[in-house]
Amino acid sequence: MEIHNSIKREIETFRPLREGKVAMYVCGVTVYDLCHIGHARSAVVFDVLYRYLLARGYQVTYVRNFTDIDDKIINKANQLGLDTKEVAERYIEAFYEDMDRLFVLRPTFEPRATSHIGPMIEMVQILLSKGHAYVEDGDVYFSVQTFPRYGELSGRKLDQMKAGYRIKVEEKKRHPMDFALWKASKPNEPYWESPWGRGRPGWHLECSVMSNLYLGNTFDIHGGGMDLIFPHHENERAQSLCAYGGEFARYWVHNGFVTVDSEKMSKSLGNFITIRDALKEFHPEVLRLFLLSKHYRTPLDFTRSSVRAHQAALIRVYRTLERLEEVFQGPMGIPSEDLQGHLSMIPQFLSSMEGDLNTPAALAALFGLVREINSLLDTPGNGKKLDQLKGLYISLLSAAQILGILNSTPQEFFLSLRGDQGQIEEREIELLIEERAAARKAKDYKRADQIRDLLKSKGVILQDTPEGTTWRWDLG
Repeated sequence: MEIHNSIKREIETFRPLREGKVAMYVCGVTVYDLCHIGHARSAVVFDVLYRYLLARGYQVTYVRNFTDIDDKIINKANQLGLDTKEVAERYIEAFYEDMDRLFVLRPTFEPRATSHIGPMIEMVQILLSKGHAYVEDGDVYFSVQTFPRYGELSGRKLDQMKAGYRIKVEEKKRHPMDFALWKASKPNEPYWESPWGRGRPGWHLECSVMSNLYLGNTFDIHGGGMDLIFPHHENERAQSLCAYGGEFARYWVHNGFVTVDSEKMSKSLGNFITIRDALKEFHPEVLRLFLLSKHYRTPLDFTRSSVRAHQAALIRVYRTLERLEEVFQGPMGIPSEDLQGHLSMIPQFLSSMEGDLNTPAALAALFGLVREINSLLDTPGNGKKLDQLKGLYISLLSAAQILGILNSTPQEFFLSLRGDQGQIEEREIELLIEERAAARKAKDYKRADQIRDLLKSKGVILQDTPEGTTWRWDLG
């Protein structure tokens, strides 16, 4: 498998630190509001990476944190007249609801910042003792000048960062890029006791502490959105290397931004789309398919027309699944053997996933498999090779499992898309089809056409075959 390593700025062959095991840390959300589609993209991208690593047989320890204390959470609590813990709990619960609807698997560990205050204080003490930090009026800052490698991840040079930066007269920092490890408490803010007085941890500190606790001072993959490269990941890396030694993250993986109708998403522009907003319009699997339709490192532009195009594509896949269930008289599960073995029938899918998680190419391979299955299903009479068809069926499900789609039965999927369309029960449809068949037999073609038109107005499409008349919902 090859993966783009942000710190090297190139694609590298992925070789885990420990054979057969992968340790992965991904920055989670700050829980002060509902998640938007940018959060959805990051969550789905790393979910697919997680699923693929599992499918390849790796034992994966996946850590994704919750930032549950932060200026934004404090402001939201004051705005709502709630405690910061209540705000955090409200939006953690909302986060899980959104992720579950998008079929995002739960990581191995989901630590919260406020549950690790003690270890964070210990890390600050280590940095102070090693001369990498200093105290000013109850605040503790990391000194970037004590770490010559600062800027390696983001490609920035410290002297260039300082140029043009206006230092305020009251500025307590020794260097403009120094960042807070510990913040002295202000009136009416939550706080914890520390050797430097009451306060709370800086944002960057929590990820360093939790990755070290759960994965060690050297682990395989650190992920997140490109917006986190600087300053968050740069600062996180600097303080971790200075405090704990080791290599910290060996591969840095970052997903690209999401825009809306070619504009940056912003509440002020009125184009801020939460996951819940999107799911009111689109099926969760349709949204998931759209989020995977571009390479994870490239920008993704959310437009309703592009999402609807992926709905049409997913309908075709579910139609094929429906036909397969008819042939095999019910749904087929994936046998318990290694998923990668089932995927051998679609080598283009495997090579796409191995090539820096190229999900657009992987989707193209999946749609190619669907065309192959339909071609085989269209073979008349007994020409169908059931063993071959069964193998392709399992391969389709295996690929879909890695991408996180085809989680529903065709009936469930079509019903959820149909919603209130037609307001007609299936038993009524069957009775009308029987009446139409009788009318055609009696050569009453006018009545037969009336029934067809009536059903079409209710969102039902009829198809006449030598074996009889079949029907399906008209979903576009």
